[in-house]
Amino acid sequence: EYPLHRHVSGFTSSLRTSSAEAFVPTSIDLANGSRRPHQKPAILRKISAAQQLSASEVVTHLGQTVVLASGTLSVLLHCEAVGNPKPTISWAKNGEEVKYNDRILLQPDDSLQILAPVEADVGFYACNASNALGSDTVSIAVTLSGKPLIKTSRATVINTESPAVTVDIGSTVKTIQRANVTISCQVAGVPEAEVTWFKNKVKLSPAHRQHDGSLLITNVSLPDQGLYSCKAANLRGAVTESSQLLILEPPRPLPYLEDLEAMLSTSGTSTHSVLTSPSGTKMTVSPGSSAVIGCAVDGHPTPNITWFYSGEPLSMQHRLLSAGHILQIFNVSDAPDGEFSCLAQNEAGSLTQKTSLTIQEYLWSADKLMACSASCGHKGVQLPQLRCLLDGAEVNISHCREKPKPTLQPIACNRRDCPSRWMVTSWSPCTRSCGGGIQMRRVTCQLLTAKGSSVPMSNEACAQVSKRPVDTQNCNRQPCVEWMASSWGQCNGPCIGPRMAVQHRQVSCQTKDGIPVSSDQCSALPRPLSTQNCWTDVCGVHWRVSLWTVCTATCGNYGFQSRRVDCVHVRTNKPVLEHHCSWRPRPVNWQRCNITPCENSRLLRGGKTVWDKGRGRVISQKSSTAHL
Repeated sequence: EYPLHRHVSGFTSSLRTSSAEAFVPTSIDLANGSRRPHQKPAILRKISAAQQLSASEVVTHLGQTVVLASGTLSVLLHCEAVGNPKPTISWAKNGEEVKYNDRILLQPDDSLQILAPVEADVGFYACNASNALGSDTVSIAVTLSGKPLIKTSRATVINTESPAVTVDIGSTVKTIQRANVTISCQVAGVPEAEVTWFKNKVKLSPAHRQHDGSLLITNVSLPDQGLYSCKAANLRGAVTESSQLLILEPPRPLPYLEDLEAMLSTSGTSTHSVLTSPSGTKMTVSPGSSAVIGCAVDGHPTPNITWFYSGEPLSMQHRLLSAGHILQIFNVSDAPDGEFSCLAQNEAGSLTQKTSLTIQEYLWSADKLMACSASCGHKGVQLPQLRCLLDGAEVNISHCREKPKPTLQPIACNRRDCPSRWMVTSWSPCTRSCGGGIQMRRVTCQLLTAKGSSVPMSNEACAQVSKRPVDTQNCNRQPCVEWMASSWGQCNGPCIGPRMAVQHRQVSCQTKDGIPVSSDQCSALPRPLSTQNCWTDVCGVHWRVSLWTVCTATCGNYGFQSRRVDCVHVRTNKPVLEHHCSWRPRPVNWQRCNITPCENSRLLRGGKTVWDKGRGRVISQKSSTAHL
């Protein structure tokens, strides 16, 4: 009995049937000791119509549908497989491995026995035969008489490469576009169930269905996404199972990034920006500036983006914008020359895009030359002009301060014979210092060769080029002037010290002929003094002071005393005007005295002093007079 594709009682006899080539009949005489060839496993199927079995012990092969009766005591499911090496048999129920116990047993011949079956035992049992060459799986439905039973799976199937994928209803399918997706809806039940397909609760036309009740969606695209439901119904009831179909688009590069363009339009054109690409882009930025890098990718679902610098996670100060699509670097100097990359990932795949960052360097440049120091002759040189450049543009020289300066070598220039020209010597000294004199110089016509030698030429040769310079000129034409001083005046000015005063005289500027002129014309000559100190007997003075008077009080705050201060002549000892002594500080002639607290007032009678405490002074003595 070879594998067949045939609709039986509303379900497919096998979800994944092996190809006819999987079973290789033996063509070698085993009696002669010949070895059997290797072959993939193949499970033998026995196909018959579903029927309700009333026997207490039910024995059936795969490919059948078992509808249990109330009196069934045991169900034995046979799984016969061929293959070389001998296949290993395993059982699963509704996609999950069968857990054996004292009621569900695995027999020595790999048959599965269910003792005292109950409603919880209803389901699709799959036998899997596998060896090193492959595997084969066949299902059998065990159900009760009543509403239909649908074979389901809760698996999530992700297809990123295959052009076709087949899943059981109940699975979640995530697949790339343009693949063919088959959703199997294996149904068992008595009476036979009718299968209807829906997409997002809208009934699909029969054109989508295959002959075995499964649903085929060809060349899937984004509009095919949705919830696909299989409804199985008979006279006893209906059951529905659903599968979610999600279309995957692996990350793919985009030619532009709208969020980046919007960001640049608000921040200005001075911001450095670049988009990454799978082949790599390049960006050159100035030191210390900021940069914005865009990762323009698309995919479904939306890819997650991770940024790297030189293959490592980012460590410099940065900010991620637009869900990671934009990377902002605040200071590119934190990242020496290297490669930034963005890894975009979703369930359909991944994509890496990159860009290389190059930081411009401040460099000294000596490519320009200063003007030649001479137009001809043998001494003309040009020095290189030292400039600080950034990306070919000249910047402030302070940016290159930390860079070593290149050695500058002068370059010879304009080394050629000069045209004939007048040569002059320095002017001779003026014949007079004032009043008009004459000075002279030598004027000759010469030619300076490229080797530095001078060749005398005729005056006519130079006259064709320029007018002959003068060889004589007037000099020191200013009039001859001198300072004139009058006799000293009397020594009677204010005293400035002991017997010392000041005397004055007139000083003026005039010509040798005695004509007065402005003092500015004599400014080059030393000016005589117009004042000087002198000795005079009038200033032989000093301050003379008398003794202090008796204090006006013996205590309190009102006592004072005074003395006489006079400016007197040293020789005559007679007073003179005080201004003659003003060169020395004048002694004080008044001061406070006896500033101490007073005790209780007391009155001394009988020829003794009477004391007034309030006024702090003597008010009476025996002679009845008061002394202040």
